[in-house]
Amino acid sequence: MRLLSLFSGCGGMDIGFEGNFKCLRRSINAELHPDWILNQDLNWVTVAPTIFETVFANDINPDAKTAWVEYFKKTKANADEIYRLGSIIDLVKLSAAGETVFPENIDIVTGGFPCQDFSVAGKRLGFKSRTSHLGNVLGNDAPSEESRGKLYMWMRNVVSITKPKIFVAENVKGLTNLSDTKEIIEHDFSEACNGGYLVVPAKVLYAPDYGVPQSRERVIFFGFNRSALRREALKALSKAEIPPEYDPYPQKTHGPGLQPFTSCHEAFVELTEPERSNDPSQKIYSRAKYLGPRLQGQSEIKMDSVGPTIRSEHHGNIEFRRLSAAHGGKHYDELANGLPERRLTVRECARLQTFPDDYKFILPKTKAHSALNSSNAYKIIGNAVPCVLAYNIAKNIESKWNRYFDL
Repeated sequence: MRLLSLFSGCGGMDIGFEGNFKCLRRSINAELHPDWILNQDLNWVTVAPTIFETVFANDINPDAKTAWVEYFKKTKANADEIYRLGSIIDLVKLSAAGETVFPENIDIVTGGFPCQDFSVAGKRLGFKSRTSHLGNVLGNDAPSEESRGKLYMWMRNVVSITKPKIFVAENVKGLTNLSDTKEIIEHDFSEACNGGYLVVPAKVLYAPDYGVPQSRERVIFFGFNRSALRREALKALSKAEIPPEYDPYPQKTHGPGLQPFTSCHEAFVELTEPERSNDPSQKIYSRAKYLGPRLQGQSEIKMDSVGPTIRSEHHGNIEFRRLSAAHGGKHYDELANGLPERRLTVRECARLQTFPDDYKFILPKTKAHSALNSSNAYKIIGNAVPCVLAYNIAKNIESKWNRYFDL
């Protein structure tokens, strides 16, 4: 099934939707989903591929494209051509002008539209965002349709252009308690193709419920092309309580009554301290100083629990792997062994986001791209959808595809 990816970033959603990547064995519930495991060893599994193939990706961030292409070029010879760098608004305008921008015969569209204007960590301007789609501050006379807070409307435009059978949109949980924002977005998405899409009520998914070792919460929107749905599927998806056999939201795999949540201790298995590592992404971490316990990003992670939400905009204040005793550090055994205070490494953040270890986040400058360092690596990791969460969504849709649509 041909997948068109928007707001692709460095590809967390795309990796998850294609499958065939390596992740922690503890992140997959083999009792519920034995067919998800392609092969395994003591700590790791390679998950099975899905029916989806990314044929188009897009983002405005050149660092994200650099990392995406570096990873996907192993399986896609034309990875650099698949990833179209630029604003979604400009691409839609080019399409409206008659240029062939988007591939034909798209089955599914995915996209995590920008979340800064809806996040509780930001100013929460939402639809009134004063930031443009290019990241600049808008003037008073600038059209609001091109603000960062309205970019989901341009995702809707791409849905109208490509007419997929289904689309999946992702954003922060904070969107759901910002006035009636969720309901407005659901309504606006349903207007794609002149009202041709059935949008089921959005839900918040808690990443640890799906094996992700991180307390991340994200709202997911599903839209179905009414003309492509089977009659029974249209009827089922229109109900207030969607029958389980048609529910697009994946069932939980971890938590009470299931496998325990995946901990930081498990997520960091086989990682050595930065000075002993050969992995460039493990050798590098933020050197921002400790600023006191009351500020964001100044706490140390709890190794026996899930990790904190990996933030994109942290200005170097990413959480500490460990604090010193003077700053209240509680990893006593590590401190007793002389391990120093430090913040999370790039690789540790990537592990909490369930990226495979063969994903390179630190890259030297070449003629084709600028260097990827800790600053831009942290940012693109924090912006991503956890790969394992996306895989759960993709496999659930895959398992019900024939119920939804005629092939």
